[in-house]
Amino acid sequence: MSSSPPTPLLDTVTFPADLRALKPDQLRQFADELRAEMIAAVGTTGGHLGSGLGVVELTTAIHYVFDTPRDRLVWDVGHQAYPHKIITGRRDRIRTLRQGGGLSGFTKRSESEYDPFGAAHSSTSISAALGFAVANKLAGTPGKGIAVIGDGAMSAGMAYEAMNNARQAGNRLVVILNDNDMSIAPPVGALSTYLARLVSSPNYLGLRGLAKKALGKISRRAHDAAQKAEEFARGMAMGGTLFEELGFYYVGPIDGHNVEQLVAVLENVRDAEDGPILVHVVTQKGKGYAPAEAAADKYHGVQKFDVITGQQVKSAAGPPAYQNVFGAALTRAAESDPTICAITAAMPSGTGLDAFAAAHPERFFDVGIAEQHAVTFAAGLAAQGMRPFCAIYSTFLQRAFDQVVHDVCIQNLPVRFAIDRAGLVGADGATHAGSFDVTYLATLPNMVVMAAADEAELVHMTHTAALHDTGPIAFRYPRGTGTGVALPERPERLPIGKGRIVRGHVRGGTKVALLSLGTRLGEALKAADLLEAKGLSTTVADLRFAKPLDAALIRQLMATHEVIVTIEEASIGGLGAHVLTLASDEGLLDAGLKIRTLRLPDTFQDQEAPDKQYDQAGLNAPQIVDTVLTALRHNSAGVEEARA
Repeated sequence: MSSSPPTPLLDTVTFPADLRALKPDQLRQFADELRAEMIAAVGTTGGHLGSGLGVVELTTAIHYVFDTPRDRLVWDVGHQAYPHKIITGRRDRIRTLRQGGGLSGFTKRSESEYDPFGAAHSSTSISAALGFAVANKLAGTPGKGIAVIGDGAMSAGMAYEAMNNARQAGNRLVVILNDNDMSIAPPVGALSTYLARLVSSPNYLGLRGLAKKALGKISRRAHDAAQKAEEFARGMAMGGTLFEELGFYYVGPIDGHNVEQLVAVLENVRDAEDGPILVHVVTQKGKGYAPAEAAADKYHGVQKFDVITGQQVKSAAGPPAYQNVFGAALTRAAESDPTICAITAAMPSGTGLDAFAAAHPERFFDVGIAEQHAVTFAAGLAAQGMRPFCAIYSTFLQRAFDQVVHDVCIQNLPVRFAIDRAGLVGADGATHAGSFDVTYLATLPNMVVMAAADEAELVHMTHTAALHDTGPIAFRYPRGTGTGVALPERPERLPIGKGRIVRGHVRGGTKVALLSLGTRLGEALKAADLLEAKGLSTTVADLRFAKPLDAALIRQLMATHEVIVTIEEASIGGLGAHVLTLASDEGLLDAGLKIRTLRLPDTFQDQEAPDKQYDQAGLNAPQIVDTVLTALRHNSAGVEEARA
């Protein structure tokens, strides 16, 4: 007689309070159902898979033990928070992940009270959780700050800066180190699990407190010796000496997939009077889903996929991705130039540098999630005569702005910045958009800023940067595939600060000049076709450089055209502002010239399909045409910034 299948538990849980009504021996079944639901949801939407699968049991245990949302739970980065979203009132929307109008792929304050802190950049969780913990302590209100941080995120200095100040929180702060890759402690096993339960137990902590009081009555020398002996013994057994030195009581390592053991340890931690406490949990990315477990990257980020086979839905073959064009161009350049080095901050494949690493391993440096170090390390290499390329996403380079200013630009060191994911990035939304790099780099003395209009231009700019030894230089390019233009057999060295005319001419005879920077050039050419159909001859220029501007070219275009429109996939303060400044400084506005600047809106745009995002931003061909027509109808003299 076959036994009936167990009653589904996930359907009974909408919020963590419902989860806490379950019995401890039901949590294993619940975690299995939660994992299956997450796999089904990400199979429908695509997104981050492996990291979330690795924390299913941990998510279950945290919400079962702690009083969320009163206890503030902060997920570092947040891409592992899909299981968390499912059990915090968002299961009915989980299949809208990363879609327009849907759930964010990261934690987001406006989405739920269970997301107390938004995160999509790494290594911020301990600082934020410390803020929650200290605020509650000062106010005399209940509630802990709980940070869940991965071992990769612990490579960033900010995590240690926070831990260095954590004593102020006392037992209000709990840091859970999710160790899913880097081996920083002995293997998990029965002994280490037993020790973790022992040292987190009330009896042990009580004896420890009693011992502290007793030791306080003996000499300082004996007190210090006894304390070091305990730390040494616990460090030898469990690898916690580093965290003890930072002021944390260390518990672990423990098996992050044994939900019963997790609950037992976290209950002890919750009730401890001493703190702050760090719990070291060992997990496996992709846990419980065979295709993810077998993948080298543990299915970190995936397209839509078949849940049964794990086969991802592949896009039709097309032009190469910009990141791969850059990686191949730099790899070729390094074959004949032994001074070229490549640096990335935990994104070797995302930046296309995996090819470089395979060909030139001794000149490739992945410094981990440490953008500040990456930039200053590159500055040191440049100061010693090397030609370093620092390849970092635009949104992550923001984290190293001070180093770009102080360590690179002031010293005028020839560091090459390859800025990936420039412009809008679709499903990853505002946190990963490369909106600000033109503005924050073009304001800096000594910096050269280029933007590739297509993949062929990217090859030329990589070559140009390699040969530019007189100061820092940056070039930006977007996420995704190129336009399909033929790649050059031999790259050209572009003259610094010189643009090009791609349609029309500078000597007049046309009413409109479109000045494009970057990959909006294709839309500018489409707009020119539409304007020509209306009888308006149009010149299109690819400026190539945001700094230095091609002042001679811009001056000629302003002198011979009635309307000038600048177009860039960057924020206010970028190309348009620099062109307006040039026109103002040279008195060109006095002649009644009409200048319009098209750029990203002064908002943080939510996730959406990229074409729709650029429609919202007013940077596609129809909006460019509307801007020109509105300017021509405008009768007043002077300069006005206008948006579609």
